[in-house]
Amino acid sequence: MKNAYLTGYLPLFSILLFSLTFSVYGVEVFVDLFQKIGVYPGMREFLSDIQLKLVILFLLMVVCFMVFAALKLIAETINEVSMLFFSKDSEGNLLNLVRYGSVIYFVGGLVSVFSLKSFLGILVIFVLSSLAYFIFFIYKVSPHISKASTFGIICFQLFTWASLFLSVIFVFLKLYNGIMASLPIISEVKL
Repeated sequence: MKNAYLTGYLPLFSILLFSLTFSVYGVEVFVDLFQKIGVYPGMREFLSDIQLKLVILFLLMVVCFMVFAALKLIAETINEVSMLFFSKDSEGNLLNLVRYGSVIYFVGGLVSVFSLKSFLGILVIFVLSSLAYFIFFIYKVSPHISKASTFGIICFQLFTWASLFLSVIFVFLKLYNGIMASLPIISEVKL
């Protein structure tokens, strides 16, 4: 007998694994940054090297955990809204079919542990896990809905994610441009 709640803990472990791998990479980046700007020796007066790295690791894990938890919440909402618009399932049976897709992210999180020294490697593993989950979602749902509905779900998902990421990129670019414009720049002296 299958238990529907057997994989209920996997999203939490997946988020923790991806948070850990991104944070371990981020510790080295922040330590290098702190050393370049000269803050690291001052921080070492209060904490030992290991303690400082553990504090940075903990703070980065909290931030990464919040980001990945928010992405999971957004992804579930987008999946359910796309099912609302394009399927006739009112019982939630189709969502039960895709519950085991959390194994994909869990395996991706485990694989990302082997790529701790490469940000690009961890990012590629996360993107491939997301792509594999999307394909799994479409594969599981498509036999139970029409081809037009399948196409609608794919377009809706792609449009929503693209809009979300482009909006975030736009906001960061505006923020970056605003910061750069506010920095004092020494103009050339004309004789």
